[in-house]
Amino acid sequence: SSVGVSAFSTTLQQQCAAPFGRRHRTCRLSSTADDDNLSKADRLAQQAEKLRQQIRDMEASLDPNRNAARNFQPPSTQPQDEPENAEMTLQGKRILVTGANGRLGSMVCRYLLRNHPQTQVVAAVHYVGEESFTSRGYGRLSYEVGAEDGVGTIGPAWSSSDERTASFQYTDAMKDYNLQNLRLVECELLDPVQCQSIVEGCDAVIWCATDFNGNQPRAISGLNMAFLFRAVTVPDKGRVEIEGLQNMLGALKQERLERMRRQGRTTPPANDPINFVLVSTDPEALADFETPFGNFIGLKRQGETMMQQDFPSLKSVALQMGRYDDNFVEEGLPISFDTATNSQNEDAEAESGSSRTPTTVVQRKINRRDAARAAVEALTKPELLDQTVQVYTATKNQRR
Repeated sequence: SSVGVSAFSTTLQQQCAAPFGRRHRTCRLSSTADDDNLSKADRLAQQAEKLRQQIRDMEASLDPNRNAARNFQPPSTQPQDEPENAEMTLQGKRILVTGANGRLGSMVCRYLLRNHPQTQVVAAVHYVGEESFTSRGYGRLSYEVGAEDGVGTIGPAWSSSDERTASFQYTDAMKDYNLQNLRLVECELLDPVQCQSIVEGCDAVIWCATDFNGNQPRAISGLNMAFLFRAVTVPDKGRVEIEGLQNMLGALKQERLERMRRQGRTTPPANDPINFVLVSTDPEALADFETPFGNFIGLKRQGETMMQQDFPSLKSVALQMGRYDDNFVEEGLPISFDTATNSQNEDAEAESGSSRTPTTVVQRKINRRDAARAAVEALTKPELLDQTVQVYTATKNQRR
């Protein structure tokens, strides 16, 4: 046994030798040192237990609900039963607005920001290449949402360089503009990959994009040589009214399927708004116009039909807006949503390719700001689900 103790002591001494070439120090076994270390550990453990008991006593003397909060378990990711009659809401939702730099699209963004402060707005602006003439910029959108209402300063040209630095500050009057809820994205709607990218995380889309200014293509109405050049050189690039709309519908459908899969759902939440609001044109609002890609009225009806027949899983509505009139139609009038019958659409398609017999028709009109309000309100109107409706605030008999 003495031999064993000696061998053990030798091994322990070698393991406790100081490194880096220092002189080895013998690690002596001492039962007294071990007892002291154990006693110190016991004392620390006892002190820790006393502290724990003090904490428990303090919590017991406070609000008993704090204990429940400490034991709170996060809810299961599995969706719970929801009432079928849950009211549609835009609170906490993210809405994508295409054509956001157009006259109507910019007003839609403004209405969303100022009337739904708990809603995120993604403004999609047309983009075709760096410094391209077909890129329309953000001027109209910036003006409409009030981003230019701040106070800007700049020093005179003869002042020092520091004083010549321009500055821009937001004012207290802009606090209700809710510009912090606005995100600007550039997108070519004829590119399905870009559509998939900008729709990520969005709950609904308001489609205000169009290739037309009124009933004429932008390349013709504005004598825009860049748009005209693109239309001639790349005739198979597509049409925003059809191919662009199809890309966005497909992207939104895929996004919603992925979201339900991540959430473990088989159906979307009952309080979700209508997924897609398509801003179209009333058959009697504008005269027809023939283009190489199809006539104006026919393209509008084709887009409406495609949305409802090819994408039935999306909750959608087509708004056939009356003729826009910001000069003689007042703003803030009651909005009428009349169901568009199949006969009206069929008659419009049949007459679009031939000369019409002079007759008196009822032309529906609407101020653009009311049209923007109608597009936003349509998101939370369940009675409009999967419908095609004519939207207007005033009527006028017109002979054609």
